[in-house]
Amino acid sequence: MNTYYVSDENFKNSKMYQDYLNENPGTGNLRVRTYAARGAIPISGVRIVISKIIDNFEFVFFEGVTDESGLIERIPLPTPILNTDDTIVPSKQTYELTATYEKDNIKKTYEINMYDGICVVQNINIVYNMQGGM
Repeated sequence: MNTYYVSDENFKNSKMYQDYLNENPGTGNLRVRTYAARGAIPISGVRIVISKIIDNFEFVFFEGVTDESGLIERIPLPTPILNTDDTIVPSKQTYELTATYEKDNIKKTYEINMYDGICVVQNINIVYNMQGGM
């Protein structure tokens, strides 16, 4: 499977990506929070990758690491436009979040539902390693 990075200027201008943006003209924001000890200890250095499989291609929308507060703030992701009719279920776009903490060889995957104009918070609990580290 081919992987494309949204940060690549050539890919940003491709028909495949432009078609995806036309189908998803809204924007939702994602906030990632990594911690241990039930939120008492923020975990920095957790590698976060946000991706989506479209037509047998992997699109990587974001790749980064958590800061000293265990956070990555406001990752913008394309979403369908929010319908203002309250009787209709809001349209969503689903992304895959992969969190990797190399110090403890931990890798977790989450499915994230994103909505236009909404900031979604994904909490990731890193379980303490009883062998003397996190």
